[in-house]
Amino acid sequence: MAFFQKPAAGSWTENWPELGTAPVNYEDSIDPEHWLLEQQAIFKKTWLKIGRVEQLPKKGSYFTRELPSVGPGTSVIIVKDKEEVVRAFHNLCRHRGNKLVWSDFPGEEVSGVCRQFTCKYHAWRYALNGDLTFVQQEGEFFDLDKSDYGLVPVRCEVWEGFIFVNYDDDAAPLREYLGEFAEGLEGYPFHEMTEHYSYRSEINANWKLFIDAFTEFYHAPILHMKQAEKEEAEKLAKFGFEALAYDIKGDHSMVSSWGGMSPPKDLSMVKPIERILHSGLFGPWDRPDIKGILPEELPPAINPGRHKSWGTDSFEFFPNFTLLFWAPGWYLTYNYWPTAVDKHIFEADLYFVPPKNLRERLSQELAAVTFKEYAFQDANTLEATQTQIGTRVVTDFPLCDQEILLRHLHMTAHQYVDRYKESLAKGNGSPNGKHAATTSEDSAKDSVNV
Repeated sequence: MAFFQKPAAGSWTENWPELGTAPVNYEDSIDPEHWLLEQQAIFKKTWLKIGRVEQLPKKGSYFTRELPSVGPGTSVIIVKDKEEVVRAFHNLCRHRGNKLVWSDFPGEEVSGVCRQFTCKYHAWRYALNGDLTFVQQEGEFFDLDKSDYGLVPVRCEVWEGFIFVNYDDDAAPLREYLGEFAEGLEGYPFHEMTEHYSYRSEINANWKLFIDAFTEFYHAPILHMKQAEKEEAEKLAKFGFEALAYDIKGDHSMVSSWGGMSPPKDLSMVKPIERILHSGLFGPWDRPDIKGILPEELPPAINPGRHKSWGTDSFEFFPNFTLLFWAPGWYLTYNYWPTAVDKHIFEADLYFVPPKNLRERLSQELAAVTFKEYAFQDANTLEATQTQIGTRVVTDFPLCDQEILLRHLHMTAHQYVDRYKESLAKGNGSPNGKHAATTSEDSAKDSVNV
């Protein structure tokens, strides 16, 4: 895997001259019409991570996801069928368009286990593979062929246990789309890290602004100094913080950084509760007893420079999936789901090896709540940013060498929009046709209203 090391003299940015060094225009984060173009050009055309296979522990397990980033009302059912194939369908009954899978409130996401899906409105039933199996008073319909009215599938593929969907029938396969970074990450023990903590919040800022915040450490010594002991905070403020390495592969990017050693070399530099529980922002200090997390065992994409002081790597899979690894042996993910030009849903999920005792559990909980505090600080600043760039007093902003991945993100998003506009001009930018029909399968005997 090719990897750029920063030269003794020069910059990271010069390794990718196509990004330029001029100030970056942030009109793409404040123009409502541009957001609508992003919705069509990006979120309806790319692979979107929506879950993990652990959410589908057995045949008939399902969950729903609401995806307003793809379009108003967009809802998808993810299910493990009888053959243990993970499938995705539009959450819509083929009779009169009622939402098929929901509980008390149609807008809320649900999960569960069933043998088949039954519509609340007129009791049409569908097998786990999407086939229509039962029509109430079928004789009342005119030449109805049930094979023509199965659930409408959504493209669904799995990589390393992560479930993705794509609303573009013509898009490249998932593994090809994720590219070299995905290849270099395969083999990491994701399946061992099933202890899960999650946070979800609506942020009053453009989706790209939050990604911007997590792809540079230039802000860390200032914004987060209160989370460090006084001496450490003063040192960071004086000398700054710079990552170990950056890399860009097509639409995707990554940043590798020092920090997160376990345990810290100087215990006086951390807070008392962290010393007691052996944990903090960088996660539990004590590495879990599993294969695949020691420095010499890590897949080649993680800590690509093999730095001894390495602590964390953050991979940005375009458009909205962040996969972040920590040296002590845990990982987290971020997703950013835009709902308007100045709003998005931020999701954070933390994954650990299941604790074996109370101390391990408390160390994981401390890491989870500490992370939440940092995330709130970032989100608060982003909302202040959104209000001010929205005034358009200034629209072009200078970026430093450490902000190279911001340049790449905004350029990539613009390229998708530009290509979409070109396709519209050529007359071939209309939505794709119907999805292919699913294979047949014996209908389930039992049903559950869900």
